[in-house]
Amino acid sequence: MSTVDLIRHVKLSTARLPLAVPISDAKVFTGRQKPMTEVVFLFAEVTTELGHSGIGFSYSKRAGGRAQYAHAKEVAEGLIGEDPNDIARIYTKLLWAGASVGRSGVATQALAAFDIALYDLKAKRAGLPLAKFLGSYRDSVRTYNTSGGFLNATLDEVKDRATQSIEEGIGGIKIKVGLPDSKEDLRRVAGIRDHIGPDVPLMVDANQQWDHATALRMGRRLEEFDLVWIEEPLDAYDFEGHAHLARVLDTPIATGEMLASVAEHRGLIAANGCDVIQPDAPRVGGITQFLRLAALADERGLDLAPHFAMEIHLHLAAAYPREPWVEHFDWLDPLFNERLETKDGRMIVPDRPGLGVTLSDQARAWTTESVEFGASH
Repeated sequence: MSTVDLIRHVKLSTARLPLAVPISDAKVFTGRQKPMTEVVFLFAEVTTELGHSGIGFSYSKRAGGRAQYAHAKEVAEGLIGEDPNDIARIYTKLLWAGASVGRSGVATQALAAFDIALYDLKAKRAGLPLAKFLGSYRDSVRTYNTSGGFLNATLDEVKDRATQSIEEGIGGIKIKVGLPDSKEDLRRVAGIRDHIGPDVPLMVDANQQWDHATALRMGRRLEEFDLVWIEEPLDAYDFEGHAHLARVLDTPIATGEMLASVAEHRGLIAANGCDVIQPDAPRVGGITQFLRLAALADERGLDLAPHFAMEIHLHLAAAYPREPWVEHFDWLDPLFNERLETKDGRMIVPDRPGLGVTLSDQARAWTTESVEFGASH
């Protein structure tokens, strides 16, 4: 008897998640971007002839969401009739279907939603959480909060949110820096370090807004605060600049979230451009690509701290050989019916199969457009 199960239906949808308060990091204060008011999501729901299903998502901040959705619509039909087990081959097929727009950026971000959905489906069919399906090293991952440390918040507000995060079982606190006035950055870092004490892990993120001289000077000034890392002190593609900072500063350098392909990450790794690598699975093309670059990072002995999308990255971090970090953002909570548990500074890998999330009624209500391919029944 044949055990082949083929993809019969794909549903794509795009949804706009409004943020309660406009969010500002250093890019806003340097005039390069406007405050962020929403995150646009691309969801892919894949169903097989035998009734197995998976869900994946990608996202865009400020711009690009419509482009991701448009590209996904152009290539989605290529999934119909395929064996969902053949995830890497399907990724390559869809990549070549849209090859004229390249192999990074919007093109691979659109494919990420399909790729993640297929991994979700495969793990659910096996009855395993995705981390266990991939082969996990741990059942929980160190976690730190970012969403309370943006520059639109006053220092008192950042302190209050840090207290709340720690009480909720989150282990570390990250705050944004990169203001035009570096003295104000130092004041905020000193204030939060004093508030949380010397033993709570603390990170800072300059969101690419320093030049090399400022990054070097600030890096030396920040040594006294015993930071876990300084994130994106320079332009994301300045691999050599980041490598120099990593060599001369005691504080580890973290970067990688803005890179949109394995090839770009390979360049960062080859340059010794960071101590902590921060890939984003939806940005690099999904889990297939994330696992490729994670292997490269492990060979180089890098620490791992994936960017955003904790619902995906918790599983991938749990499967990384070296003790990683996962970034806690509560922004996405309204999109899903389930919640991830934090305890004693760590995020717990759920025992639910696959990613362990299902779309909420609110996510459906925020959907602005959807399209289906194949037979729904």
